Amino acid sequence: MNLTRNIFISLLLLLLPFVVIGQKMTPEQYIEKYKLIAIQERFDYGVPAAITLAQGILESGVGNGRLAREANNHFGIKCHSEWTGKRIYKDDDAKDECFRVYDKAEDSYRDHSLFLAKKSRYEFLFKYKITDYKAWAKGLKKAGYATNPKYPKLLIDLVERYDLVQYDKISESEFKKMLIIAGVATQTPIAKNTESSNKVVTPSVVVIPKKSIKVDHSILYNNNIKNIIVHDGESIIDIANIYDIYPSQLYKYNDMKKGTPLSTGMRLYLQPKHRKGNVKYHLVREGESLWQISQQHGIKMKWLKKRNHITKASDFKVGQKLYLRSTKKLD
Repeated sequence: MNLTRNIFISLLLLLLPFVVIGQKMTPEQYIEKYKLIAIQERFDYGVPAAITLAQGILESGVGNGRLAREANNHFGIKCHSEWTGKRIYKDDDAKDECFRVYDKAEDSYRDHSLFLAKKSRYEFLFKYKITDYKAWAKGLKKAGYATNPKYPKLLIDLVERYDLVQYDKISESEFKKMLIIAGVATQTPIAKNTESSNKVVTPSVVVIPKKSIKVDHSILYNNNIKNIIVHDGESIIDIANIYDIYPSQLYKYNDMKKGTPLSTGMRLYLQPKHRKGNVKYHLVREGESLWQISQQHGIKMKWLKKRNHITKASDFKVGQKLYLRSTKKLD
């Protein structure tokens, strides 16, 4: 599902003003505020929304803890050697430990998904059913996410107390309706896309433009590649002029044929995509094209095909595991 994540989440948080300044957020308010983001992460990375919300409640002190307030860090993720962003220091297992600082809370949610998806010690978790929150809770402790021996029980209690598993039973069509009801998206027809033509697919859910909000591009980094989200009415020429890039380069960077129109909400890379994706593999869902998967993970179409030995349409099926960092072994 190709959703305009960064724009819709920013609008979503503006449209859910549940926290009154000076008052502490309750678990119910926290869930209401972040449930759509957690469900989106489930669709994008396969992390159960119930587990994401339970961890968010627990690790952030229901959004009221210092890390959440000052660092937008809702999951207690420490810096580790690969972190190059802003930092905050806080006593935890040891004195003055380093924790990651995020610009927005939703960035913390995405990093949480990537943290679990990228590290090999959590790989076994993704073999569990999405609704098996008990296995996930126990597995997180086993993999070393937390040192508290009661960590699994705390997560399980939160899931059951607030019926968080309901958010892992929501289908994509139901999720789209939730976005529409929340007032941050509207239904539009899906344009057909073929792998051979690489035509842009119009998302089935797009953000409603807010005329009262001044829209500027936010520079995003996906798979460490600079990119933006296309706004309503923008053309390849507009973006080329803004960022001083030849239109031909933008088409090439994004595996698009010359003259392909842009769609509102699509991700557009300003630099070449890589030979490897940002996670180990991608499970193909209904309606996805190779081009969409290529854009989602920042991997060149050429290498996405090469790593999975794709030469024709029949080599690409719903439910298939597409390798993004290694090459599929031939039978």
